[in-house]
Amino acid sequence: MHQGLRRRPPSWFHLLRMTDPLIARLKVLVVETLRLDDVRAEEIPDDEPLFGSARFGLDSIDALELVVRLEKEFGIKIGSSEESRRALSSVSALAAFIRAAPGAKL
Repeated sequence: MHQGLRRRPPSWFHLLRMTDPLIARLKVLVVETLRLDDVRAEEIPDDEPLFGSARFGLDSIDALELVVRLEKEFGIKIGSSEESRRALSSVSALAAFIRAAPGAKL
């Protein structure tokens, strides 16, 4: 390559550097666990409600599946239904919950 020419990174490259690794991991986990075939992980806004959203259509069984996967994956405990509602309110809320959980495996 000529010394004066540099390759430009792809237009989406800056997103990789700006994305919080835990949030990116959680989005993939949500899509996989809940088998959201028509949703791409990178399309989920960090603060979009996971439950009660027409986009996802998730119910209480989905919440239970997600809680079980999160507890296994991160070594956390989501105790009450109120705690679950708070933690699962969005991907960013979930990331904050995991970071604050004692002994969480990040």
